Amino acid sequence: MLDYTHDTALVFASFAVALMAGFTGLSLTRGASELPVGQRKLAVAMAAVSLGGGIWSMHFVAMLGLQLPIPFYYDALTTLISALLAVLMTGVALLVVHFGTRTRGRIVLAGVIVGLGIPAMHYIGMSGMQLCRPVYSVAGVAGALLVSVALSVLAFLITYSRRERQNIVLGTAGFGLAVFTVHFIAMAGTGFVAQGGVSGAGPVISNSALAFGVTMAVFLISGAFLLTGVTFLPAPVAAVQGPHKPPQPQPVALNSLKVPYEKDGRTYFMDAFRIAAIQAEGHYTVLYVDDQKLFCPWAIAAAESRMPQGDFVRAHRSYLVNRRHVTGFERKKDTGICYFDTVPALGKVPVSRARLGHVREALGL
Repeated sequence: MLDYTHDTALVFASFAVALMAGFTGLSLTRGASELPVGQRKLAVAMAAVSLGGGIWSMHFVAMLGLQLPIPFYYDALTTLISALLAVLMTGVALLVVHFGTRTRGRIVLAGVIVGLGIPAMHYIGMSGMQLCRPVYSVAGVAGALLVSVALSVLAFLITYSRRERQNIVLGTAGFGLAVFTVHFIAMAGTGFVAQGGVSGAGPVISNSALAFGVTMAVFLISGAFLLTGVTFLPAPVAAVQGPHKPPQPQPVALNSLKVPYEKDGRTYFMDAFRIAAIQAEGHYTVLYVDDQKLFCPWAIAAAESRMPQGDFVRAHRSYLVNRRHVTGFERKKDTGICYFDTVPALGKVPVSRARLGHVREALGL
């Protein structure tokens, strides 16, 4: 077996790469579940490139910092396959948590997918070494798999338990630690033996120069994504409104708005302030007023745009609620329930994870 060491500077550079890519990828998907499907797919794709590329880049930079007593380099095709695998596995994990109802089980599944992808990428990349051959121990492979899955699941649970800024920061630290730790646990269980042709030609670019180029590329790509797609910090009011934004129409006052409903072949009008909630019913809606359920010809999107937004808030994709009629609120992990004790026809309305912050703000919580 050959003795080996690591370039300390490249070890630290690899960890910085993992943190930068992790922060970019996790920030890109913040609020993605509320976007239209097309924009959500774009955000997930960008995040997959950033996260998956960060996993591979951390590994590659750390491997370029490997110092052996013989020259060595990496097969380009094998290296490319390992990079594409990291992006693919990360993309699948992000699809799991951003398409469909997000549950704890789906978050754990996403973490397991990434946790399996990290060591798979590592060992495929290692198989591309030229002029020397890696030799693995069973304990090293098993340890890398177990630690990778455990830390990846933990990072996803932290990041997706609540999609707030502090969760993204803590999730980034967990993600970076997972990739970094798995790499060096795997390396601790790996030995190297020289192959024939040691005197052959090595790579045209030195490992140190290549590591510098990869690190710079990751930071430039992540920086571009951060500038174009991430809204991590709250935007200033002036930036949101803009100095030249045309004046917006003023919302209709709650006590002056009449909402149409149909009954017995006739169209009637209900005072908006009496409506406790509006529920989507296909292309139409149902109005909840006291103990009545009234058929309204408006679609839920039209109702949302016409109702006074200071009073009516979207609690769920199927519900608009009038905060003045809410008699109680209950938090359930990352969702909630609004109670309407004085509206027998309604009782309660679910609050989705994506709408939880808006509802709590409207209720003064």
